[in-house]
Amino acid sequence: MSTLETPEADLVYDVQGPLPTADGRPPLFMIGQPMTADGFRALASHFGDRTVVTYDPRGLGRSVRKDGSTVNDPEIQARDVHAIIEALGAGPVEMFASSGGAVTALALVAAHPGDVTTLVAHEPPLTTVVPDADAAERARIAVREAYEAKGFFAGMAAFIAMTSWQGEFTDAYFAQPAADPAAFGMPSGDDGTRSDPLLSDASRPITGYEPDVQALTGASTRVVIAVGEETGDALTGRTARATAALLGQEATVFPSHHGGFAGPETGYPGKPEEFAAKLREVLA
Repeated sequence: MSTLETPEADLVYDVQGPLPTADGRPPLFMIGQPMTADGFRALASHFGDRTVVTYDPRGLGRSVRKDGSTVNDPEIQARDVHAIIEALGAGPVEMFASSGGAVTALALVAAHPGDVTTLVAHEPPLTTVVPDADAAERARIAVREAYEAKGFFAGMAAFIAMTSWQGEFTDAYFAQPAADPAAFGMPSGDDGTRSDPLLSDASRPITGYEPDVQALTGASTRVVIAVGEETGDALTGRTARATAALLGQEATVFPSHHGGFAGPETGYPGKPEEFAAKLREVLA
């Protein structure tokens, strides 16, 4: 574990393997949001021959904010990742980025294309790029309202219902009764928290980010948009395919679901061994 101290945040990161790398290949960065470094433990275990770098985004996990903000902004997080790459003297790197981390990575490539040789951006949740963007935002607001009214379990039930809905957010979606936490094995009581980065408005800049298509298509970085084979037409499957289309490509299909690289310790296990094999193939 290492810490990069900046005026705005103390950024904690982990390096698995030697720097400079033993084989001359770039380090492989793995980033998420709100997922921290711990979420990549299973995937990183399948890259014992590579130097892997993971980190906790500012204000999450071990990384402490000093800027007085609670907002998760992809352009600010991109600046943090750029600072870590520079501090390590490790650029350019290869990068696997998932969910909100994929949005951060797209912002990084737009601002600092020389930092990354190949980016695999897995299911970026960019609601701005789908045809029903306004309805998707309405659905997100409903999750936040459920969270603010009744706490984590009600908010998480609403979030699961939203992210598992197949297809566009139609009148049928909004006509459903409120999601019941018990249906997902959760208690119904209010836990009293209102600061969860996933359920509050803290990560609104992530889902509301508009990718700089011109910068991304003009960058020297090879950008690969990835989608899980089990995701189907759920929101992040649709956002991944729409983002790929904006960049003039088709989304590359990876094993499993939105957390397909994760191990059982996350509570949302995928198929990390198969996922790692596909990632190796794409990076090659």
